Parts: sequence; structure tokens; C-alpha cells
Amino acid sequence: MFLLKRFFCHLPALGFIAISLGLQAADWPQYLGPERDGVYPGEALTRLWPSDGPKVLWRKRDIGAGMSGVVAAKGRVILFHEVNRYDTIECLEAATGKTLWKNNYASSFVPGYGSAAGPRATPAIAQGRVYTMGGQGIVVCTDMATGKTVWTVNTQKSYRASDGFFGMACSPLVEGNAVLLNIGGEAGAGIVALDKDTGKLLWKSLDDEASYSSPVMATLNGKRRAVFFARTGLAVVNPANGKIDFQTRWRARIHASVNAAAPLVAGDRLFVTASYNTGALVIQSNGDGFRTTWSNDTSLSSQYASVMHRDGFLYGTHGRADVPPIPALRCVELATGKVRWSVDDFGDCLMLLCGDRLLALMESGELALGQVTPAGWREISRAQVAGSGARSQPALANGRLFVRDRNQLVCLEVP
Repeated sequence: MFLLKRFFCHLPALGFIAISLGLQAADWPQYLGPERDGVYPGEALTRLWPSDGPKVLWRKRDIGAGMSGVVAAKGRVILFHEVNRYDTIECLEAATGKTLWKNNYASSFVPGYGSAAGPRATPAIAQGRVYTMGGQGIVVCTDMATGKTVWTVNTQKSYRASDGFFGMACSPLVEGNAVLLNIGGEAGAGIVALDKDTGKLLWKSLDDEASYSSPVMATLNGKRRAVFFARTGLAVVNPANGKIDFQTRWRARIHASVNAAAPLVAGDRLFVTASYNTGALVIQSNGDGFRTTWSNDTSLSSQYASVMHRDGFLYGTHGRADVPPIPALRCVELATGKVRWSVDDFGDCLMLLCGDRLLALMESGELALGQVTPAGWREISRAQVAGSGARSQPALANGRLFVRDRNQLVCLEVP
């Protein structure tokens, strides 16, 4: 438990809009980007950085506590942080960092096991609304234009959800008319679907505790499905009614452990990864159901960082942040689990992918940019762009990269 506490002192826990700005551009409206896979579909990261790093467009200093990633859409950025014991949803102008509005509510969240204060879950922007969930499970829908609250649901009170080890951290997933959340509630409310317009319960499903992983959407066997990596393991869920199509156990044998990386879906394959002597699992879907393709604890075992996919290969970190050795950056064949290459002692980081360019934000606030192919990693640029405690997923939108550390939000120009 000591090692788990030490690491999680720093835990962070819709289609894209194409804009013609000379280069193809896209928004970053939710956790892990437009398709929740860590991939930026526009053009960016095409130029070498100056020796002192990418151009700083603006900095917002003295931000509040939290490890929630920022999101960006329609020229606006949403920062979710705790300020003076209030969970604060703050809307900024993307070009300047100017605050346009704030919406907040009193927070009684107390971090557990020595973890940091503030919200962990990344907001979602959908159809002119902002959806957030704080560390104590308060879900708020905010009007994007005005900053006014549309509805609020306290999931701990309504569904008897618990704090878990370090508070609640599921980043809302908006699908159709539902907001999907892994909250670990009682009486079959492990997962809930809330009406996106009213907050009313549409359905509840799964008897399982919450994890620190957030769900993704996929088309499997021709059907739209939500994929959750809950406390106990993987679950494939019909977002219309909560029916479980497939469920399998995948978690550490010890209690003092978490599932934190988001699941990844590539074609008909589902990938999940965890640390604590657990490792990676690949499930393949077909017309007859689901079957295990491979599993091991030697290919790509990520403690919390989500894994990227490109052309049949996985790119991610292998190892734990809180025990030696230092995590390695790896390329792994999705079909077989074969390790194509490994960069040892790469470090603990959060990543995104744009074409064959992989951007890694280190906990120290250093950015590393490189080209990734099945043949290897070629570092292109590296620069110190922020301070320590950079444990929030970076966001890339319309040529601007948003990086958050413990005390500030930095906007960088990365054409």
C-alpha cells in the first residue's frame, strides 16, 4: 500500500470538427481527444522546435488543484480545478487564455492515501454543453455559452458510490442522449447512464467497483458499444440499455492496486493493460462473441498511462512509476504481443499521437517529441515547457498544445 500511496500522490486519473485554417485542424473535446484514443486527426507537430521549445502563446499561473486534463472546442478551453474549496469549471479563450466565465460548487472532497487535492476526471464538451465529475462524484452539466448550470447529480448520494482509494475519476463519455460513467455505485450501479439534458437516470448496470480508467466507444460486430475497464476487469456494454455483451476479469491479485489506463479498441480487437503483476490482455470480437488473443505481463504493462495505436502497433510505457526500473517506451504488435522495440529508462509520461509523431509529457514538465514506427523511436525535439507535477493528459487542438502542471496551464504553438 505504501508504494501505491506514493504513486497516486500524483495520479490524474464525439467526433471531430474540421476547420479550414490552411492546415487541417481539429478540436480536442474530451478525454484522449476526438475519438478517445489519444490520436489527433489534424495536422500538427510537423516542425522542429527552437532550442528553448515551442513558442509560448500564453500562461495561466496559480491555477487550482487537480489532475483533470483540459479540453478545447470552438475556440474555447475548459479548465477544471479546485479553487478555495470550490470545484471550478472555468472557460478560457483559446487564443489568449482570457477567462470568459466560471461555474463552481462547494467541494467537500478529501484526498485519500496522501493523494493530491482537486478533480481527477477530464471534462467532455458535447452539443454546447460541458460535462464534469469531481473527486466526490458530483456530476455537473454546464451551458458552454453562458456558464450556467443546467443540472447537477451527486452520484455518491444517489447511487451510494464510494471514494475508492483516491476519489472518483471517470471522465464522462457522451453517447447519444446519455452520459456514461463508471461510478462503482451499489445495487447494480457500477455503471450509470444519465440523460444528457436532465441528469435523470436512464439505466444502471454492473455490480463492480469503479476504477481509475475512463470508458471508450467502439463499433464491435457492427454494433455501437461502450467499453469499460472497471475495478474487476473489462466490460462491453450496450449504451442504449446497459446490457452487458461481454465481461471478463482482469485485475491484480492484490487489493492495493488499480486499473487506470483507458481501454483501447482497434478494429475488432480490445486491449487493456494494468500493472501490479497483471499485464496486458487482447480480446478479439467476432460474430460468435469474444475470445482471448493473447495476454502476458511482459509486453506492455502500464500503470496508468493510456496506450496509443497506429497501423497494427501499440505505443506506450511498460513499467511502474513508483518502483524501479524506470518505465520503458515500447512498440508492440497488437496481433501477437511481440515487442518490436523498447527504449529503456524513457520515463513516466502521458502521451498523444499525431500521424507518426508521438508527444510525451514527462512528470517533470519536459516534452519529448519523436517519430514512432515499427522500426524504432527517433527523437526529434525535447524541451522543458512546464514545472513539476505534470500529471494531466495534454490536449492538442488547432495547432495549440495545452499542458498543465501542478501550478499553471501553458498554451504552446505546435504547427
